[in-house]
Amino acid sequence: YQARALRTDRTPAATSMSADAARLIPLLGLAGEAGQLLAEYKKRLRDGPGHVLFVDRVAEELGDILWYVANLASKYELNLDEIADQNLLKVGALYDKKRAAHRFDADYGEGERFPRRFTATFYEIREGSRIEVRTEIEGVLVGAALTDNAYQDDGYRYHDIFHIAYAAILGWSPVLRRLMRLKRRSTPLIDEVEDGGRAAVIEEGIAAVAFDYARKHQFLADVSDVDEALLSTLRGMSAHLEVASQPPSYWRQAVIDSFGIWRQLVTNGGGRVEADLDRREIRYVGPANPITTAPADAAE
Repeated sequence: YQARALRTDRTPAATSMSADAARLIPLLGLAGEAGQLLAEYKKRLRDGPGHVLFVDRVAEELGDILWYVANLASKYELNLDEIADQNLLKVGALYDKKRAAHRFDADYGEGERFPRRFTATFYEIREGSRIEVRTEIEGVLVGAALTDNAYQDDGYRYHDIFHIAYAAILGWSPVLRRLMRLKRRSTPLIDEVEDGGRAAVIEEGIAAVAFDYARKHQFLADVSDVDEALLSTLRGMSAHLEVASQPPSYWRQAVIDSFGIWRQLVTNGGGRVEADLDRREIRYVGPANPITTAPADAAE
């Protein structure tokens, strides 16, 4: 189709027209035909069943769009078959969850490996107008008490749930490794690069970026998808780390599922969350029991 479409090109790049101008023609054509397609839909909304040729018009406009796509590809010396294949791979990576994920700590001993299942409990403690959250994992209080660190109550005090979700769904969380004292010290370079301070700062940044996005979208309530641009940003931030091997589909799941649990924690003032790394799941299982343990040593 691309080769045959090129035969009817009236603005070939080889003419006296500049290459930029020759490429601008199909770009403008794409915009115009997309506008025509929208115009046909407008008529459909206005006229309803009276627009009896609606489907035929859609087919015609899609054909014109396809011609301009092929022409633009030709003028950039791109192969439309290859573009189509690359697009299918990209979309597959965005939504396909069938591929088996690499367990980044599978070859390490128990003291340097995430447990495949664990329970985290979030306790909300109020003193006047001050609200802080403490987190316990399998009977041990981890990290420091957290507040929103904001002028207004926005629930960020529960943001450790994001690190738990990253561990459960992506198999990755340098922050949680430090809190659970599971850093891979037996391999110094891995300990420094993957489990060190820079990686932890990047993860905190990822959580903050996702939180800002969610804040602008009602904290993802009744949302089944997120913008591809967000996933690209999050993955780009961690591109030099082991988690880069995880497909966008798992990043999407980690963002959406973590905010689903986050909303329940905020609504209920805390609670218990189960993480299952083999099933790539986190789930809210009920309210929290009173704190019965002392804080763990937070040292690395």
